[in-house]
Amino acid sequence: MRNEFSAKKLFILVALLAAIWVALGPFATSVGPRTAHCAAVVMVTLALWSTGVLPPFLTSLVFFGLVVVFGLAPPDLIFSGFASTAVWLIISGFVIGSAIGVSGLGQRLAAALAPLLAGSYAHMIAGLAISASLLGFLMPSSTGRAVVMVPIGMALAERVGFRPGSNGRIGIAVTLALACNMPSFAILPANIPNMILAGASETLHGISLSYASYLSLHFPLLGVLKSVLLIVLVLLLFPDRLPERGEVPTQSNGVTPAAKAGESSGDAGAQRRVATILLIMLAFWMTDSLHGINAAWVGLVAAIFLLLPGIGAVAPKAFNTSVDFGIVLFVSAALGLGALVHDSGLGTLVGEALRYALPLEAGHAALNFYSLSLMSMLTGMITTIPGVPTVLTPMAPELAAASGFSLTAVLMTQVVGFSTVIFPYQVGPLVVAMQLSGEKIGHVLRITIPLAVLTFALVVPLDFLWWRLLGWI
Repeated sequence: MRNEFSAKKLFILVALLAAIWVALGPFATSVGPRTAHCAAVVMVTLALWSTGVLPPFLTSLVFFGLVVVFGLAPPDLIFSGFASTAVWLIISGFVIGSAIGVSGLGQRLAAALAPLLAGSYAHMIAGLAISASLLGFLMPSSTGRAVVMVPIGMALAERVGFRPGSNGRIGIAVTLALACNMPSFAILPANIPNMILAGASETLHGISLSYASYLSLHFPLLGVLKSVLLIVLVLLLFPDRLPERGEVPTQSNGVTPAAKAGESSGDAGAQRRVATILLIMLAFWMTDSLHGINAAWVGLVAAIFLLLPGIGAVAPKAFNTSVDFGIVLFVSAALGLGALVHDSGLGTLVGEALRYALPLEAGHAALNFYSLSLMSMLTGMITTIPGVPTVLTPMAPELAAASGFSLTAVLMTQVVGFSTVIFPYQVGPLVVAMQLSGEKIGHVLRITIPLAVLTFALVVPLDFLWWRLLGWI
């Protein structure tokens, strides 16, 4: 533990020294003081977020403070994350998750799922991963899927006897956090980065992305194969087994506390009201293409009803304990960082630097495919995932000319890269899902890092062959 902490402190020290050099050295002269100072702040923020030396909310406050005090961006830009639909969906999500828990609806659903998923630990992990992945076809929000699935998964973990901090409970939490998010990158309307890419492609280049072609290109490997790898990694890195009946604490009548909770926690009336509100919410989420109401505002209305006395299940005075405002700060700061990177021109500099650092040469299709995918992944580590299409889409014609790929193919390589997440700060819904689970967010790294390695060692080569088979390159 001491060596790990010392390594983190050394990393932070190096990052601080590098940030000072960026802010005051030759780089500032070449790109201008504001861009250099923004780069220094971004470096420090990302270093603190990725190491966890400070709590994420405190790092977020440090980021806001540095930007505002030194006048690096106007407040309406840097605090724009608080007005984003993502933040309001997160706030609504905490209320919805709390209602599912306190009403006993989560335990009741877990009781219904247990016979289907509790054959073995592997069966449970696979079943939850598949369910969360398929939900991406119905619900347009990664956070929304986590809000629905994580409380049920945690209730199921409790029901079968997995205690907090056990491999089994962590495995379920990590599986749902990732399965509610990663496979949806292969489904066009299922999350925010996809929609930003679609909007930017049409606005800048007049290219409309087709739902069917997008799905056929990406889902077999980025959706199905990566989900299989996720399941295998969870089973290998968080091994466990379902406790035998005698190993689970029981009441005097031989019924486990979790099982009893599934039968008696809350009251039937509250569960029916919560279930009705959630079903209406799901119906609106699934039909957003018809009515045009954003998923965040649907979630906000659902949260209001869940808080109303006599209707909902969450007491208004419990609102402060339901919502983790530290996570709200973190996600708002991540969105503000992306806005700062774009507004300061730092994103363009990163994209151009990667363009010249990574080899692109017409006639070398496999190398170009790797380079473009890696460019997207590395950009996401600086700008966060939603910022990738904002930075790289304007550069697509130049990248197409250098690689010999079609403009549409270059745009689609972004998906290969930004669907490869390494650090939780890159994707807000991962943070929210782990917070809802009550398990440490650091556990996600044990899956995302080897999954990223497997992606570039196995998935990307197969993806390249798949693209060739379909005639994209």
